[in-house]
Amino acid sequence: MSSQQECPSTIDLLNSLRQVEKMLVVHEASYQHGLRALRKKIGALHNIHVNACLLPATCPKPEAPPNGRRLGRVFGIGHEVHFLCKPGYELIGPRTRACLESLKWSGQPPMCRPFSSSSGLNGSNSSMASFSSAALSASSLPTHSSASATAPPPASIRPSHCTHFLGSTRCTCDVGFTISGRDNNVCTDIDECSLFPLGQPGRLCVHQCVNTPGSFHCVCPAGYSLARDARSCSDIDECKNGMHNCPAEQTCVNTFGGFQCVTVECPHMKNATYIKTSPMRCERNPCVVADAACTQAPNSITFHFLAMVSNMSAPRDLFRVSAARVLGDTLRFGLAGGHGRGYFSVQRTGRQTGTLLLVRSIKGPAALEAEVEMSELQQGTLLGRYVTKVSLLVSAYEF
Repeated sequence: MSSQQECPSTIDLLNSLRQVEKMLVVHEASYQHGLRALRKKIGALHNIHVNACLLPATCPKPEAPPNGRRLGRVFGIGHEVHFLCKPGYELIGPRTRACLESLKWSGQPPMCRPFSSSSGLNGSNSSMASFSSAALSASSLPTHSSASATAPPPASIRPSHCTHFLGSTRCTCDVGFTISGRDNNVCTDIDECSLFPLGQPGRLCVHQCVNTPGSFHCVCPAGYSLARDARSCSDIDECKNGMHNCPAEQTCVNTFGGFQCVTVECPHMKNATYIKTSPMRCERNPCVVADAACTQAPNSITFHFLAMVSNMSAPRDLFRVSAARVLGDTLRFGLAGGHGRGYFSVQRTGRQTGTLLLVRSIKGPAALEAEVEMSELQQGTLLGRYVTKVSLLVSAYEF
């Protein structure tokens, strides 16, 4: 007897189709997710490959030597960096290093060594210091020289340093020289002093610049020494160092760039006599009773000497006068006399203090004097006058 096969019902078929449909939806979502992830990985690999091809390989950043600095910010293959030393130091080692195909720098790292005392220059009336400078600009040089073949080349001309790299020739010069010549085989000295003249922004020296082959010197006038920066000038205190020739009866006053021998003498006034109580102070002897001329004379006269540089900006405080104690009810300050009234003014700056002001710039060399008077009164009656004579000794230089 044979069995009859039963066909699935419509409901069973619909359920089966729904299960297959859900399975296909899940597989499609998984496929789309995997496709997106694959595309991201391919894109990342592509970017890495492109960046690796586009970005040039570079050498590690070279460090500047102690007491020196490095010139150059590009460290790719074929590029060069240069090295300089601070004033007072000389470069030991290569001045120029190139980035090689091996991603290593040519030569050895340089160092900066202090100049020995024998390498300095001495002058009788001036001070100088030597230091190197970077190549600043190019200059032209004739390709043929009229000098004989046996004569040594001038110090301002040197042969260049040429190296062969990647099928080309690269020539460089020592610091302070620039490349020239038909085949770039000659280096000529750079005149740094003419590139940065005095009086212009960025000047190399405060006073005077002297060009030398591959370098330059700063020179100071007599009475000054070269400062530690090798460019500025510092005043020499001849009075403190015993470098003056003032006799014993005179006082040495230091000025910027020199000194002066001054004599302080007490004044001679009618009916009033003075005695010198210190090297810079004179005091009046007691007056005879009812001697008006004597009582009107200053009770004391004090002398002060101030050294100034030329063209000092104004206004500025110069000197301050104060009363140690006040006997009367009023204290007044003012200019009593002297020269240069258009340059000075006196202002009250405190209950017992007055200040001498410079109100106009002074171009040196010059010598001016101001007399600051302090008057003490009681109900309008003069009790005493005290005079301070301030002498300004202005230098010919602005330093």
